[in-house]
Amino acid sequence: MLTIFAVSDSIGETAEQVSKAAASQFYEDVEVRRIPYVKSLEDVEELMKEIKKCESVMIVSTIITVNVREYLTQKCVEGNLPIINVLGPIINIVSSSLNKQPQYNPGAMWKTDEVYFKRIEAMEFAMQYDDSKDYRGLKNADVVLVGLSRTSKTPLCMYLANKGIKAINIPLVPEVSVPNELFEVDKHKIFGLTINPLQLIEIRKRRLDKFNKIPSNIEYAGDARILEEFDFADKIIRKLGCKTIDVTQRAIEDTALIIIKTLGCEKNY
Repeated sequence: MLTIFAVSDSIGETAEQVSKAAASQFYEDVEVRRIPYVKSLEDVEELMKEIKKCESVMIVSTIITVNVREYLTQKCVEGNLPIINVLGPIINIVSSSLNKQPQYNPGAMWKTDEVYFKRIEAMEFAMQYDDSKDYRGLKNADVVLVGLSRTSKTPLCMYLANKGIKAINIPLVPEVSVPNELFEVDKHKIFGLTINPLQLIEIRKRRLDKFNKIPSNIEYAGDARILEEFDFADKIIRKLGCKTIDVTQRAIEDTALIIIKTLGCEKNY
């Protein structure tokens, strides 16, 4: 199995599409992994750690930032790893033809309609990092939501994304350690979602009712379990020192408006 890392200092869609086009010629023998927002030398170092976990790899890069692109190329040469800088040769030819230096602006092609593509980028971000799929999104997020299961974190992230705000959510579960990276994020970007325990119990029980084979009294919706989760979440939120929002009987639009106003950017959305 060959793993193609589609690497970009923007959302990485171009690198991914080129990689998938090549992979489609070889069926199940090739896996494509998109790695967006590689914007610094430190990001390259983190990427190399991931790459070393795979046996057979190649890198398809659309990184525009010169020093980052060159550093990634250098690391690949040192590790004897194949790398293709997709945009580099094209940009060089265009530059030569026009006798003009490029701007080297990551994601410039998406600024045809800045508002529209900002929303698309935020949507991609929300889906990629939903429910702690990848903690690397924390440093690039505009908003970080923390809270218990069924406190509307995911739909709120998607609503904010529709406003062009990159939001990531971290579920708080007693059995799962909170990532250390969370405590390195500016607390003004973090919002703790709270809810009335009785309403949460009711929401979870209704959810379980959709699955006929699952008894309604399992631990997920049990009173003792939920109170344990509340105690855990309260400790984490206090430690973070972030703003809390009570989502009990509150529409997602209202919660989003509170977040946008808190960020001080309501005029932009």
